[in-house]
Amino acid sequence: MSDQAAFVFKGIPARVVFGSGTLVQAGDELDRLNRKKALVLSTPEQADAAEALAAQLGPRAAGVFAGARMHTPLAVTEAAIERFGAAGADCIVALGGGSTIGLGKAIATRTGADQIAIPTTYAGSEMTDILGETAEGQKVTRRDPSILPETVIYDVDLTLSLPVPLSICSALNAIAHAAEALYAPDRNPVVSLLAADAVRAFHRALPVLSHDPANAGARSDALYGAWLCGIALGQTSMGLHHKLCHILGGSFDLPHAETHSILLPHTVGYNAPAVPEMLRPLAEVFDAQPGKGLWQFARDIGAPLKLADLGMAEDDLDRAADLAVANPYANPRPIERDAIRKMLQNAWEGAPPA
Repeated sequence: MSDQAAFVFKGIPARVVFGSGTLVQAGDELDRLNRKKALVLSTPEQADAAEALAAQLGPRAAGVFAGARMHTPLAVTEAAIERFGAAGADCIVALGGGSTIGLGKAIATRTGADQIAIPTTYAGSEMTDILGETAEGQKVTRRDPSILPETVIYDVDLTLSLPVPLSICSALNAIAHAAEALYAPDRNPVVSLLAADAVRAFHRALPVLSHDPANAGARSDALYGAWLCGIALGQTSMGLHHKLCHILGGSFDLPHAETHSILLPHTVGYNAPAVPEMLRPLAEVFDAQPGKGLWQFARDIGAPLKLADLGMAEDDLDRAADLAVANPYANPRPIERDAIRKMLQNAWEGAPPA
């Protein structure tokens, strides 16, 4: 331990089943939780996969709710809870990315239901007790033990067909969790080791996946990295990066994963001068200053680089900067309005981090 002699490690309470073909164990995991009827959740785009999973569960399935949406709108949660009650369900099985897993968390924390999360992207939220919800144009985040899934099933096979652009953005979203964990005020040595290994796993996997998306070894590396990033996020506080992403998603309706991937090099670059030793693992992986190294890596694997390409208007950057300095998250470098505004301009234009 170089810079902290005292720390708190909360442990990792969620049960994890990792491998290829592990989806078939979903029924066994329901039995282990002593649950009888599970409502299967998905987005509309993954409704067929959710129906297939419900068929696999047979009498253990209480039906499918395929209405999950990005940023977990409160209205969707209320409709899903109504379906949950009407179906006589006592458990949630969430199959999909962050939108679906977020909906499962929103239901669970309100009903006390157990959850089985089956992620199909690299978002990592399945390993956290964090819930972000949107209502009246604002995204609010909270933490509570009731939000954390009881079981997570990682099936590498479910990621083999994940489109390359989504794979890349989702992975950079995950790397953001690791990066912020390295300098979080409540970091600990275990999480720092996991975060560094996660970044190394993605650094190996993403260049391969960008041109060979069905490569099982690279997919396994990426899913392993996502798991570690999720643990890191679940163990530590969020900083500037997540604050900005919540603002841009909740107040400007920008897509979640793409926003994370674009902002990441800039937020890391903003904080790097304040915590060079803490971010040394990133500098070593990317062989460059962390922010610029991440930006070059993102560019080389074909990640989006411009907020403008996501539909954000340049005129909205001032408002976003104002929101960033209101109720700021803990961050190693002071969150200064003018500096944030310049950073957002670079991200809007797709320029390298300052």
